[in-house]
Amino acid sequence: MQVHQHKDAMDYKELRNPSQPADTPDGFVSEIRSIIDQARSNAVRSVDFCRVRMYWNIGKRIFEEEQHGKERADYGTYLIRNLAKRLEPEYGSGFSVRQLERSRQFYRLYPIASTVRTQLNWSQYKMLIAIADADKREYYELEAINNGWTGRELERQINSMLYERLLLSNDKEAVLAVARKERIPESPMEIIKDPMVLEFLGLERQPAYYEKNLEKAIITKPYSPANISSIYPLRNNLSVK
Repeated sequence: MQVHQHKDAMDYKELRNPSQPADTPDGFVSEIRSIIDQARSNAVRSVDFCRVRMYWNIGKRIFEEEQHGKERADYGTYLIRNLAKRLEPEYGSGFSVRQLERSRQFYRLYPIASTVRTQLNWSQYKMLIAIADADKREYYELEAINNGWTGRELERQINSMLYERLLLSNDKEAVLAVARKERIPESPMEIIKDPMVLEFLGLERQPAYYEKNLEKAIITKPYSPANISSIYPLRNNLSVK
């Protein structure tokens, strides 16, 4: 019992806003707000993941049921259409033919339950399972997790062909190794060629970059002090050609 109380006390302490002492009325209210906000955030993540697991389990059952009729080439299509006809009127558009087809594809791409990421929601997985290339899919999956991308940001990066642009300036294995956190960029030039950095600086992709190009981009493009400080170390590490 004492251990449980101690853990609660630790959690409570972590929620405190250091700018507002707990022994003031505003500090107390701030702590209560933090507790509420954290609980709501956890609830949303829990709901998102429950939805993901629901579609994974549906996909698993559809896939398993299909195997019983594998001698019939059209059995899978029949099965999903019949299932959607029964489910959609009762549960809504989330169980349409298209959604059930996605569920089956989801399970086929992620057949091991433990590989389904709790950080990603169903909207993000719908975008990922639409990517046929396994390496490309893995890259966006890992980057979405590592960078905390929202569904909208993931969609933007896919539509901007970030993966393809990265491969133009780096080799595939190196790109995936960075996404997997197996290695860090080895040189400033490798970082500067990253399409996301180029986009940030307003530079077009070119085979080589000189210090003057980077300095000009910094001077001509408005940045906040924080952004400027994050870019200058890269500039200072570049060799002048």
